[in-house]
Amino acid sequence: MAQRKSRSDRRLDLIEAARRAIIRHGIDGVQLSHVAEEAGLTSGAVLYHYPDLSELLVEAQHAGMERFYEQRLRQLATLTDPVEKLVVTIRSGLPTGPLDPDVRLLNELGGAAGRIRVYGVLLTSLYDRQVSMYQAILDTGAALGVFRLSAGSLTIARNLVALEDAYGYRITARHPLIGPDEAAELILSYARAATGNDLNH
Repeated sequence: MAQRKSRSDRRLDLIEAARRAIIRHGIDGVQLSHVAEEAGLTSGAVLYHYPDLSELLVEAQHAGMERFYEQRLRQLATLTDPVEKLVVTIRSGLPTGPLDPDVRLLNELGGAAGRIRVYGVLLTSLYDRQVSMYQAILDTGAALGVFRLSAGSLTIARNLVALEDAYGYRITARHPLIGPDEAAELILSYARAATGNDLNH
């Protein structure tokens, strides 16, 4: 006999279903019925857990962002070498390929951010946290004498996040010459110049 899911597990399932629905139908086109279909539930069952669809959509977007900040921080916590930290952070900020669901979700969010204030706030928060993450790595490396920064750590960190975003979009847009490996190398080329380190790791 199948074990009945807890309320929290059901909500997690609905968040994942909402993510799939957003990718399939777009942030402006997704409807309650789409989420219900992805979850294999009735619309009423979805509303039981999330009476406000917009709340569910925001939670779905937030869950998609976790990979690009919280998960990276956990990975960085296992490393000590600033060079390794910087290389790992750059590589982990890019899509795995054109169909990467987390990045496609962020692209949808970016398209709606100018019209829907809460999405703009989410994206701004993610950007600022990513900048702080990079800045901490750069400052540590500079303090240890491993990096010779060509500009302030804040400037370099902002540029690194901007490059992540730009090349991530190119990957999901299926640029024929820019895949994850090529994008990582392009960002690393900037990071080498900005840190005065060959970043061989």
